[in-house]
Amino acid sequence: MSVHPSSIVAPGAVVPDSCTVGPFCTIGPEVVLGENCNLISHVVVDGRTRIGARNTIYPFSSIGVPPQDLKYRGEPTETVIGDDNTIRENVTISRGTVGGGGITRLGSNCLLMTCAHIGHDSVVGDHCIMANAATLAGHVIIEDYVTLGAFCPVHQHCIVGKYAFIGGGTIVTQDVLPFSLTSSKRENRAFGINKVGLQRRGFSPERLQTLQKAFRLLLAAKLNTSQALEKLKVLESDDVALLVNFLERSERGVIK
Repeated sequence: MSVHPSSIVAPGAVVPDSCTVGPFCTIGPEVVLGENCNLISHVVVDGRTRIGARNTIYPFSSIGVPPQDLKYRGEPTETVIGDDNTIRENVTISRGTVGGGGITRLGSNCLLMTCAHIGHDSVVGDHCIMANAATLAGHVIIEDYVTLGAFCPVHQHCIVGKYAFIGGGTIVTQDVLPFSLTSSKRENRAFGINKVGLQRRGFSPERLQTLQKAFRLLLAAKLNTSQALEKLKVLESDDVALLVNFLERSERGVIK
């Protein structure tokens, strides 16, 4: 393997020969790296951390570090990261806590921009983008294909549904509807479907039309959520079924 002489790889760490570890990195004894990972420089990876293949981690990032939770007492909790992620400068990912299930997870094919933070026991899906300084408090769930804008904090126990796009500076304190374009001017509000993002993901005009109809019922028909749900269930669409399921399992309420 290529390890710069200024870096410290603890005995017990698993670092394949295909990995590159740049200057001034620290890798703890319970860390397992996948093939072809690149730690550019000044990266700290600690705790029971498993990182998949082909991840690139930029300077001053800290992965698997103890959670920012005063209840944490050094229990052997974990951090699990998938494949093909780009983790930019100053990103922090905290390991889990016993009270939250014990594992913090990041999926595959994600981009975490500078100063993004994934708090303890959070779960981030695949193909997600967290822009600069987007932050997840503990116990947050980010589903697949979500884009979280710059300087967006997400409150504990919130869920952000699949394909949602959240505008920069939006403070998220309730669940965010899948497929939605949600942003904050004076107050948080869902403005409809994330049309451009869905088109880029290959959604057909018919799928978009059905979703637009569903969102009109939910956001513009002057129905409460229970009334809108009854009308949504009539629409025969897998996408709408996903939306209905999200609404029915939401515990914090949704941004409408």
